[in-house]
This record gives sequence, structure tokens and C-alpha cells, in this order.
Amino acid sequence: MFLLVTVLRHFCQENVFLTFFLQYAPCSVQKTVKNRSKKSSKKTNTSSGSSSGSSGGSSKLPPVCYEIITLKTKKKKKMAADIFPRKKPAPSSSSTVQQYHQQNLSNNNLIPAPNWQGLYPTIRERNAVMFNNDLMADVHFVVGPPGGTQRLPGHKYVLAVGSSVFHAMFYGELAEDKDEIRIPDVEPAAFLAMLKYIYCDEIDLAADTVLATLYAAKKYIVPHLARACVNFLETSLSAKNACVLLSQSCLFEEPDLTQRCWEVIDAQAELALKSEGFCDIDFQTLESILQRETLNAKEIVVFEAALNWAEVECQRQDLALSIENKRKVLGKALYLIRIPTMALDDFANGAAQSGVLTLNETNDIFLWYTAAKKPELQFVSKARKGLVPQRCHRFQSCAYRSNQWRYRGRCDSIQFAVDKRVFIAGFGLYGSSCGSAEYSAKIELKRQGVVLGQNLSKYFSDGSSNTFPVWFEYPVQIEPDTFYTASVILDGNELSYFGQEGMTEVQCGKVTVQFQCSSDSTNGTGVQGGQIPELIFYA
Repeated sequence: MFLLVTVLRHFCQENVFLTFFLQYAPCSVQKTVKNRSKKSSKKTNTSSGSSSGSSGGSSKLPPVCYEIITLKTKKKKKMAADIFPRKKPAPSSSSTVQQYHQQNLSNNNLIPAPNWQGLYPTIRERNAVMFNNDLMADVHFVVGPPGGTQRLPGHKYVLAVGSSVFHAMFYGELAEDKDEIRIPDVEPAAFLAMLKYIYCDEIDLAADTVLATLYAAKKYIVPHLARACVNFLETSLSAKNACVLLSQSCLFEEPDLTQRCWEVIDAQAELALKSEGFCDIDFQTLESILQRETLNAKEIVVFEAALNWAEVECQRQDLALSIENKRKVLGKALYLIRIPTMALDDFANGAAQSGVLTLNETNDIFLWYTAAKKPELQFVSKARKGLVPQRCHRFQSCAYRSNQWRYRGRCDSIQFAVDKRVFIAGFGLYGSSCGSAEYSAKIELKRQGVVLGQNLSKYFSDGSSNTFPVWFEYPVQIEPDTFYTASVILDGNELSYFGQEGMTEVQCGKVTVQFQCSSDSTNGTGVQGGQIPELIFYA
């Protein structure tokens, strides 16, 4: 490495420069500069005297003189990475940053080590140290409802860079210079998650706080965090939480999430209506579900779910749990239940004896079932359309032979994967090739060895080569780009039809289905031929 030293000698500035230079230059350089400086001073004085004599007292500035002192060194040129090396998992490593995160999550406000800035080569890592840290904090937030608050430190500049709301709050025209800001409508854990994103550029979401974090991200206009929250909710969406997420998605104005919720509720309506989350929805969401035309559920299940919601709503309103109060909180939503479309047994043993209906309403509905001249009803009397199942047929032809297909307790199995989320409602199976026969079928759906759905039922085949549906108790949600195993164990007529000329990929509407052989298959079924010719699903 070469050190280039340029010495500017000037009457007015030489002493100042030497004082500064000699404090920091190496000893050998100091000695060289001092000696040359003395010689230069003598020459300057001499020339100054002669000049003054010749010019009659007028002094001229000496010409600017540059001297270059070159120091040779054996060291190689260093890069920034060599100057600030990453030590083994120490200061600048991600593990140390994570350690600071964990410390700051509890706000223990540890004082960083001296020259801590030098331990982190990037601005992102240095900002991360400031996360939930009182060091240099110029504002504090009291977050949470009364009785559950938490005081969190902040740095106005960092917050303003991460959120337009914070920018307006601290630097806008109507900015108020407050040292403490109260935020009662945001949960502390959610506010911390938002701060972690702003300071550390990290998204840390959990199932129990993601909705609150989404609310905070929406309130303070942090769109990328809000999008991450929505993606998290979509991937964790199930029948158990679909109704609650539907309510929240409407509140947060997230149409994509709303549509995903409706897909789950329609296909797995009975599971969604029986979930605890259904009782937590608001009245407007209740109405939208009860009037849903594509709801794939028995009407008695819809009726019972509405009564369960009414019971919880009475508790929320501090009302006594009585039949009158249940009907009161249901209000006009009661007439969105399509009671006249129930099976007669369901009505007689369920709705008619619930006490929620008046005597006149009960009599009119019984007349609706039995009388030729039907009375007018306030209830909707047209059955819901529900969902139309789609069938993915994987064979191009079928056949039968005298020595196959036989069933002796062995398993027919195939693996499949889809490119979009669907809900498997059941399988289409072949029947007897020797006339009419009844089969007992145990169907099963697994993912990586875990049983997701199974059912034991019977079906009757008429001797044709048609397929016959066998249903699960509830449709099973299938995620895209993951292989699932469909299996069936049949007991019945020894000889049946079987598929042949199987396809490895089938386009069914907007869904692409791929098939591959399963190691669970012990009865000969595979991609090219065998049983389970159809997957029945909702998309």
C-alpha cells in the first residue's frame, strides 16, 4: 500500500497543517517532514528579505509548493470486507442480530457494547439493534387496552421511513411534539410485530396474532406487511376459521381473502357452521352466510348453527338464555333459514320442537309439507343450489375379464396432486361385471401417511361399466402441488370392471390433476389401470 502525502506550505497555514499532520503521521514521516520544513523556512526567510528590498516593502506570497512523500509497505490492499470481517458467529452474524431481537422483544434495553456500530456492516443490522430499544428513543407508545398496556420505545426517523402515517404524525403539517402516544386499539404483540418489520425488515407472524397484526398494518399503512398477513391467513385457512376470517376480511376490505373464505365455506359448509368460530361472527356476516345460495349443507345444520350463534350472542349482550331472546337476537335473519326445504323428519324432530318458531309458523310449515294448497310463508321455500361436483376421470377405457378384477381384502390405491386448491368429496368406483351387486367400500385419503378423511359405506352397482360415487362424510381440503394418496378396500362381487389406458395428467375444468403409482396399492391398481377411476371434487 502506498500512502500519498501532499504537503502544502504556506506562510499562514504551515504551522496549523504541521500541527495536525504530526499528530497522526508515523514517526519516520514526522522526522522527514520536520527536517524539510526547517530548510524550507530558511529559504523562505532569505527570499523574503531580498524581495522586500527590491520591491520597496511590498510582499508577495511564495509560490505553492507540493512535495510528495511515498511510503512503501508490504501489506496488500484491503477491501471493506477485510476491514470489517464477520467474526465467528459473533457480533455481525445473524445469530447475534437474532439475540438482540430476542432481548428487545422483552424490552430489557441492554446497553450495546462500545462502538457497537462497528460490529454490524449493514444499515439493516444496525437498525435492528434499535428495535424496541430505549437507546436514542425520541418517542414512546403506550399500546393496548386499559389494564393490558405495554410501553414501547420508538425512533421517529425510522418509523417515518417505514410508514406514511408515522411520517404525518411526526413530520407532517399537523404534527404534535409528544413524547408519549397512547394506542388503545392495537394489541402490544401486533404492534411489536409491525415495529420488527419496520426496523428489521423481518416478518414474524403467528396464528394467534396475525389478525391483530393485519389491523395494525392497515391502520399505519404498511402495505407489504398487510399483504404478508393476508397470505398467511390464506395458507392457514380451514373450515374451522373460515367464518371468522370472512368477517375480518370484509372489515379489512380484502376481496381476495373474502373469496377464498367463501370457497371454503361453500365446499365445507357443515364443518364451518359447526365450528366454534361461527359463533364469533357479527350479525352482518351471519346474514350473508344464511342467504348464501351455494351453501353445501343440509338445512337442519344451518338451523342448528343459527341457534348456537344466537345463544352466544345473548351472552355477548348480557341477555338471559331464553327462547324469546334467541329469537330476538336472530331478528329477520331467522327467515333466511330455508326451513320448508328441510326433510320432513328433520323439521318434525328439530325445528318444530325448538320453540323458536311460533305456533302459527309451525302449523303453516306442516301444511306446506302435506297440503295440496300451500300457505304463504315468510321463510324462503326454494332449496339452495349448493355446489355441483366435478369428476376427474383418469382412464380412457374400461374392460372386464374372467380372472380379474378380484377383491380379497386387498387395497387399491393411487397418488394424485392438483395445481389449485380443491375439496375432495369422494371417489367414483367401478362395479360388478357380472350383473347387479352390492359393495362395501372403505375409502381413505392420506397425506404423507396422515389420514385426512375416511368413510365406510355401501354402494349398489347395476352391472354396467358406469362409475358409482362413494362419498366422504365431509369434503377434504386438498392443497396444490402436494401428492395425496387415495385408497379403497372393496368387499363384494369378486369380478368387476377395471380401467385401462390410464393418463398421468388430466385437465378437469381449470384444475390440472397428476397421477402416480402408490406403494400402498396391493391389488394391482396403478396409473395405467385398475380401480378408483374418478376423483369427485369441488373447486
